[in-house]
Amino acid sequence: MGWNMRREHLRPEQRSHYVITDGGDQPNVVPSAARVWYYFREQDFKGIARNFEIGNTMAGAAAAMTDTKVSRRILGTAAPRHFNRPMAEAAYENIRLVGLPNWTKDEQAFARLVQKNVGAEKQEGLATKLDKLEPPLPEPKSGGSDDIGDVSWVVPTITIVYPSNIPELPGHNWSNAIAMATPIAHKGVVAGAKVVAMTTLDLLTRPKLRRAAKDYFAEVQTKNQKYQPVLSASDKPPIEINREIMARFKPELSKYFYDPSRYPTYLDQLGITFPTLGEAPATTAGTD
Repeated sequence: MGWNMRREHLRPEQRSHYVITDGGDQPNVVPSAARVWYYFREQDFKGIARNFEIGNTMAGAAAAMTDTKVSRRILGTAAPRHFNRPMAEAAYENIRLVGLPNWTKDEQAFARLVQKNVGAEKQEGLATKLDKLEPPLPEPKSGGSDDIGDVSWVVPTITIVYPSNIPELPGHNWSNAIAMATPIAHKGVVAGAKVVAMTTLDLLTRPKLRRAAKDYFAEVQTKNQKYQPVLSASDKPPIEINREIMARFKPELSKYFYDPSRYPTYLDQLGITFPTLGEAPATTAGTD
């Protein structure tokens, strides 16, 4: 209730996101125990710490108000990501040297058909031109949550994006897994691996690049903001959360593990001829 009241009066970027996972024993009955799972999300360390403390204060106040007890457990944390500009610029030069894969007509036709079948706004197939290296947004509004963010505050870090999937798909969706079994993904990951290898060699053989990366890390990234870890020595990874789900589904999943000793490609193991260019059946979409 406290968070809902705050959500009504805060700016969108100050609001936290939460998911209730367990409400108690029976509906319409005050449970003996209940739990709630919160995600405290913000753009910087200060904002994250502020939301985290507000949540803990509210939980304690609610417990005092209801004459109950409350405990908390941190399930995970991800620091805001800050990547290294000199390393990114060096990697981009290698991206330009490697270039995009040479897509076949069949691969392009397959990609465009997938885009069509999922109703993508753009149905132009696979990328044929490299994106430009753009500077960070002056005022970012959102970003991904990933523990690579924590790494980036300990040592100069970058990530690269390589063309192993079909553009314009919805994300976090089954359609985003289609390309993983096709030559599209193989070509893309090979291109990405080349860039990683070339950039690694640059860091090993170019002292000026290493100095520039360290200078950026010390004089720009961490000059006024140091790493603020949330986890303590007593926090343990919640490895038990998915134990029951894995026990149920892993035996079935194992039937589809790729066996390179028997099949030249995963598509051969699945009995699929690439490219599959059939139209998807017509469906009627509904809303939740």
